[in-house]
Amino acid sequence: MPVFPNALLLAAVAMGLVEGLTEFLPVSSTGHLILAGHLLRFNELVGAEAAKTFEIFIQLGAILAVVVAYPSRFVRLLRVDDNRGFSGLRGIGLLAVVSLPGGVLGFLAGGMIKAYLFQPITVAVGLAVGALWILAVERQLPRTRCEGIDTLGWKDAFCIGLFQCLALWPGMSRSSSTILGGMMLGVERKTATEFSFFAAVPLLSAATLYELYKSRNLLAADHAPVFAIGFVVSFVAAWAAVKFFVRFLSRHTLEPFGWYRLAVAALVWALALLGMLRWES
Repeated sequence: MPVFPNALLLAAVAMGLVEGLTEFLPVSSTGHLILAGHLLRFNELVGAEAAKTFEIFIQLGAILAVVVAYPSRFVRLLRVDDNRGFSGLRGIGLLAVVSLPGGVLGFLAGGMIKAYLFQPITVAVGLAVGALWILAVERQLPRTRCEGIDTLGWKDAFCIGLFQCLALWPGMSRSSSTILGGMMLGVERKTATEFSFFAAVPLLSAATLYELYKSRNLLAADHAPVFAIGFVVSFVAAWAAVKFFVRFLSRHTLEPFGWYRLAVAALVWALALLGMLRWES
């Protein structure tokens, strides 16, 4: 049984915390994981390939947190005899429709995206563009025509799915792309946010399981304690973040996240220009 240094265990906790807190907030988990991994020297502690697999694995913890945070919603999806609103086969169909554009584009262009866009500068650009998008939408908020998750239609789901494709650019954030896309379509902010949570489950689950399958040879038993710690921390942090975000939006807009993203973009850009931050492929 290997003995893991305290630095590695603490780094696993920190990375799980970053993933959980940022996966469902409109701030880009990718950008934050790059920064956190660099500052913690996580690749050096666990190895570059194992670090990538770890980041994929802890995403499962964040995904599971949504299911636990909204158990009644996911139970209703299993009631195939109730197809009203976001329930039964209709609800499952809406999730399939919102996931389709991003799933197809990710499958066709995933390799190219990883080869050319997973760099600090492109992440900084994504963070900044997403920030300006948040500020623009909140200051020119379209008229609300759809309030409540059960009022969403097929066209809404498909159009939000098209916006979700923007998240394939690292730094844009899947959460912000779906929430802002929904708001631009006239979906109320809280409704768009909750649908963003639910839309994450099928798309991220499929992408995560696929990536884990490809890197299954790296899931060594020696790394099990580190992976388990990251998974649990990510799950708890994501559950707390989801609960906090919904309460926050009942009183505030998304603007604070826009300003925060600009600050993170500036930091990533500065570190990259100074040669202190590089993406290790």
